[in-house]
Amino acid sequence: MLTYKVQLYPNKQQQAKLVEQLDICRKLYNKLLEECKKAREKGEKLTQSKTQSFIVRLKNNSMPELKEVYSKVLQMVNHTLWVNIKSLSKLKKSGRKIGHLRFKGKGCYKTINYNQSGFKIDEYKNKITFSKIGIINCRGLNNRLRKNKIKGIILKRSQTGRWFANIQVENTLTDLPKTNKRVGIDVGVSSFIVDSDGRRVENPKNIDKQLKKIKIAHRILSRKKKDSKNWLKAKLQLAKLLAQVTNQRKDFLHKVSRFYVRSYDFICVEDLNITALSQKGNKNNKRSRTLHRHILDASWGQFFSYLSYKAVNADKKVVKVHPEGTTQECSRCGRIVKKNLSTRTHLCPYCDLELDRDYNASINILKRGTGCTSLLVENRPLVTISASAIVSGQVFSMNQEIPTLR
Repeated sequence: MLTYKVQLYPNKQQQAKLVEQLDICRKLYNKLLEECKKAREKGEKLTQSKTQSFIVRLKNNSMPELKEVYSKVLQMVNHTLWVNIKSLSKLKKSGRKIGHLRFKGKGCYKTINYNQSGFKIDEYKNKITFSKIGIINCRGLNNRLRKNKIKGIILKRSQTGRWFANIQVENTLTDLPKTNKRVGIDVGVSSFIVDSDGRRVENPKNIDKQLKKIKIAHRILSRKKKDSKNWLKAKLQLAKLLAQVTNQRKDFLHKVSRFYVRSYDFICVEDLNITALSQKGNKNNKRSRTLHRHILDASWGQFFSYLSYKAVNADKKVVKVHPEGTTQECSRCGRIVKKNLSTRTHLCPYCDLELDRDYNASINILKRGTGCTSLLVENRPLVTISASAIVSGQVFSMNQEIPTLR
């Protein structure tokens, strides 16, 4: 299943209605959770179907405002509660220490789930009709929705106050031409990607560009009285800055992953433990903290996720290989050549191979992914592609041939 995210532009009346329905869903969630806790204290066992029937009684008695919300949306509130309960139960069985589900405070419930019905999409006019809300203008609908069966829409309010519709569709294969090409990808901090075809993609380091403004916004927010009007304004300003960084990062990752899926049929990447990498080193060391920030800002895991689902959608393949020793191993003779992080060139004393260390690693990743023991490796200058060129939509292609597989 794929999800397409489009921005909604509700008018003031529709915004008020959406906020009202969110609060009704929050109150219903809390009410159902309260009933579950009462039943557990009495030693009774509730099921999802029992809490579902409880919603009907609430509509007719103590919570008539539930009639203002589409019935399927109320059912999905009950479904969300039981998904959370089952998730906690699984964690407990696996030996994790867990607490209890918490009641949702004001502003903590942020989604309205229209599952299978209650909506109508007009792609030509960029409008979506929602039951009990009305017709809302949007932007971002495209022809892909017409080719897929729509399973549901989740309305969500962001921290900046904007409304988005996450449209869930059945996954269908995209018709992309086969290239019969293979590539190994090594991700890093100084360069976001170096691949086995000799490309080096610059790391945009989006967080660094906004870091000064974010620090100032944090400082301003910390000096305001909580829940005051000025505090809310400062909180919104900080949320806008963080949302801008997130959007820039996602745009970059989508464009890079789309290029590799279109250009290659077989893509090899490292199976990295990103959490462990971001926690290594001395937290009191300023250089260490900067490295951790850059690792998290690079979002390698998100890039691999985008790469994987785009490859599945295009009937192509992404393979993850064991990352240990890809940098130290010589891509020509296979000997181990020790080097630290400051050494940026691979110089093998056994076969005299000299090339960029990340390029050497990307060739080793390709060898492990394809199972090829021998690869004709040549020292060549890397072609650097700037992050701004990718974001602006320029296609980065190579005239050089890929390394020959034997």
